Amino acid sequence: MIYKSVFKIVITLIFAFLINTSFAQQDPQYTQYMYNTMTVNSAYAGQRDVLSITGLYRTQWVGINGAPETFSFGIHSPLRNEALGLGLSIVSDKLGPAQETYVDANFSYSIPVDDEGMELSFGLKGGVHLLGLDWSKGRFQESDYLFDDNVNLFSPTIGAGIYLHSDDWYLGLSVPNFITTEHYNNSDFQNSLAVERLHLFLIAGYVFDLSEETKLKPAILLKGVKGAPVIADISANLLFKERLTLGLAWRWDDALSGLIGLQVSDGLYIGYSYDKTTSGLKSFNNGSHEIMLRFELQKIGRLISPRFF
Repeated sequence: MIYKSVFKIVITLIFAFLINTSFAQQDPQYTQYMYNTMTVNSAYAGQRDVLSITGLYRTQWVGINGAPETFSFGIHSPLRNEALGLGLSIVSDKLGPAQETYVDANFSYSIPVDDEGMELSFGLKGGVHLLGLDWSKGRFQESDYLFDDNVNLFSPTIGAGIYLHSDDWYLGLSVPNFITTEHYNNSDFQNSLAVERLHLFLIAGYVFDLSEETKLKPAILLKGVKGAPVIADISANLLFKERLTLGLAWRWDDALSGLIGLQVSDGLYIGYSYDKTTSGLKSFNNGSHEIMLRFELQKIGRLISPRFF
């Protein structure tokens, strides 16, 4: 059957991911990744079945001067041909003297896998990556002429993803950018430009009905790039009466997180998360904060998708 072939392909890709890749922390990270899916996987465009607009702001490692600060904006919707989805994502990430901006158009095409609602979506994304470095915002142990001139770089982005889902589970695999680009790297307290490697993302989640009014959704995000260990974000969220969400998350060797969300109205969702650092930086910062707003425009005569993702 078709769905058996699909599962074989997905499982093969997962094993390839686990064996051949690992993570180097170059891309922005999110605790509420399960509600910010299009920034990770272009095949998610249009999957909410309505016009969906999401804004997210994250301030990381509060108390450390020049720590990461991220803003993301996404808008996506199915087209008249509901097999097609279209979206726009904008991500701005600040780190020390560097500011990186990604602007991407996302396109998805979905096909039914069975008669019970399972769908497989293929996604493509294309856009631009802008990198600006203002050395006056940094502090250096030794003066160097390399820091006399600011840097502004422009490069294209091309990515792809697949997204398999039913009404109560999902599984996705994506490469946000096939083109290697230069980015700012301050690892080991050394300020430099480095080449960004190809990243691979695996996302998965399942919704359990604990009762008529309570749902539980465990989810995972694996991030990998060749040459370093795979990093995992693992979370579990409870949804009460389709309104209140409470959750916990753990980021491998980095942070423990608490999440809370409120479906204020049929079209407005507000989410907040707090990360408690568990790595060697825990003595130097007061954690990380993230707030998210999602607005969805209901179609006339049609209810917003009741899915918990």
